[in-house]
Amino acid sequence: MSVYPAVAVCGPASWNHLIVLDHLPEPVPHMQFARRSWHTVGGTSAGKALHLAHLGIGVNLCTPLGTDDDGEQIRRALTTAGVTVEAIASDRTERHVNLMTDDGGRVSLYVSTPSTPAEDELDAIAMVIAAADLTVIDLSELGVLLLERGKLGQSPLWVDLHDYDGSSAFHEPFLRAAETVFMNDDRTDDPWELMRSCLERGPRLAVCTRGAAGAIALEADGSRHEIDAVPADVVDTNGAGDAFMAGFLAATLRGAPVARALEAAAAQARIAIESEHLHPVLGR
Repeated sequence: MSVYPAVAVCGPASWNHLIVLDHLPEPVPHMQFARRSWHTVGGTSAGKALHLAHLGIGVNLCTPLGTDDDGEQIRRALTTAGVTVEAIASDRTERHVNLMTDDGGRVSLYVSTPSTPAEDELDAIAMVIAAADLTVIDLSELGVLLLERGKLGQSPLWVDLHDYDGSSAFHEPFLRAAETVFMNDDRTDDPWELMRSCLERGPRLAVCTRGAAGAIALEADGSRHEIDAVPADVVDTNGAGDAFMAGFLAATLRGAPVARALEAAAAQARIAIESEHLHPVLGR
């Protein structure tokens, strides 16, 4: 598969312990038995990078990693999967414990978080971004610092707003800097209005995933697009949105119009949904 140069993805990668329970714990002292558990790479930026690499896109993942065992496991797994890891020095690697149920319930416990990137680390990431044809930044301290310090250069910027509610102050600088934004409909009753309000702040395209209801997109000229979800044997929905965005991005880089890119995105999301990892390559 030919490689398209080059996308910089900036944001979190973590080492996760996933634990499946019959039900999420009640807030009282008690004991529960896990049905199954495993360790794997997590993080929204790692998910996007893995799926872009699978699709033949040259990807540089800029992410804080410690020199600890967790950081080494992340580096090894991502590099083996074809991702170029641009590690930002951190006192520790991000680590989560995710408690999950088969019906989609989830509690994420942040066991450790990265230290604040130093200025020289931000300068090094700015050089990676300057060499990229397109940049993706995720909601994180790293993303905030890149925006505040003006490190994002001139390449097109895509941003994942996740569960944006239309008014969060934290999301605002990410939204206004972006050319294309993605989000889900978890915190809105009117996703078309949410996307319209996003486009008023500057982006040219907004895409909203709706879980089992599929996805929709709105262009700045008012063009609307809709797609149904692709039927899947659900194993774990973790990372489905990141896979969706990666599929859309890869198709767009290869010249697909919005409607075709949505189809490619839905197909890519299925790959994540049917795996207990962000991408099945991690389990091989």
